[in-house]
Amino acid sequence: MSQRIARIWHGTVPTAKADAYLAFLRERAIPDYTATPGNLAVYLLRRAEGDVTHVLTLTHWQSLEAIKAFAGDQVERAKYYPEDRDFLLEFEPTVEHYEIDASP
Repeated sequence: MSQRIARIWHGTVPTAKADAYLAFLRERAIPDYTATPGNLAVYLLRRAEGDVTHVLTLTHWQSLEAIKAFAGDQVERAKYYPEDRDFLLEFEPTVEHYEIDASP
């Protein structure tokens, strides 16, 4: 059995746009993730720090091959949507991957 993997993307948005950005992610990004075979879970996390809100997308994948089906062969490259330009303060080029050692 292949190792399950967590993929973590970080972005920042103006706090005034955070609710709208999370709504966009629920409507556009989550269906994209969950439609990919091998995606096991999607979590959206946020933390407001004054005028800036940090957003993490934590996804749980069955394998590296499943991530490739979602993100392409360069799995460390962040995947963005055209609408992200309306919200994000910057475009971080990469994501982080972690092997999942234990989960319920």
